[in-house]
Order: sequence, then structure tokens, then C-alpha cells
Amino acid sequence: MNKYAIEYADFFENLTKEDTKELYKNFFDVNSSFEDPFQKVKGIDAIYKVFEHMYETLDEPKFIVDEIIQNDSVAYLKWHFYFKLSQSAEEQSFIGVSRVKFDSIGMVISHVDYWDAAYNIYEKIPLLGSILRMIKKRLHA
Repeated sequence: MNKYAIEYADFFENLTKEDTKELYKNFFDVNSSFEDPFQKVKGIDAIYKVFEHMYETLDEPKFIVDEIIQNDSVAYLKWHFYFKLSQSAEEQSFIGVSRVKFDSIGMVISHVDYWDAAYNIYEKIPLLGSILRMIKKRLHA
């Protein structure tokens, strides 16, 4: 397995709110892109802001990478994301997968997260959640 995926997974698991943009520059190419169900951004400044926002809005967010599958310059990282909505709230978690593309020197040029925003976020909002669960029930075979 290519060492870039392992090093990136380690970075991803050990992110903290104290990390500086300089640390991100060790992993992301200046023109990197990042995408998840809520946003698509380009460049280190924008990527750093995505993670900054995560630390501003959630308490104790943490990724644990469970599996890495790699083929040449592309790696898939299966992870668990743990977080609290507030310091006193109960810990929540969900599973996702990131598709990470590396350039020839191991810098991330693309990071795309895949996870179920409807189930993990929207269904937990009281009124919206009941509507989504009703729709899901009607669509279920």
C-alpha cells in the first residue's frame, strides 16, 4: 500500500482545533478540492475553513479510520465520525467513506466525502425528520 494514504489517514484521525493551516499545507496541494454533502470548496484556505467550522459548531469531533483501500493514486478511507452537539450532549456517530486522490508526490488533490446526510443529520431535526422517515417508509419495498 502507498504510504501517502496511511500518512493522510493518520493526519485525518489526529486533527484538532489547534492545528494550523500550515499543517494542512503538508497534505493538501494548493489547488486541492474538498467535497461533502454540504459543500464543495477549492484551495487550502477554503478546506481549512471547512474544518475550522466543524470545530466551531461541534464538540469533540473525531474521525477514526477503519479501513483503507488504495489503487495507484486513489485511496478510499472508511471512517467513523464521533461528535457531540454540545459539551453536555450525548456522543453521536456515523460512518462515511472518503475518496482521496493524490498527485505524484503524495499531496491530496481531491477529497470527496460520502455519507448519508438525510439519515445522519436531517432525520434528527424534529419536523423534517418525521417527514423524511415517512417518505422513506413509503419508498421501502
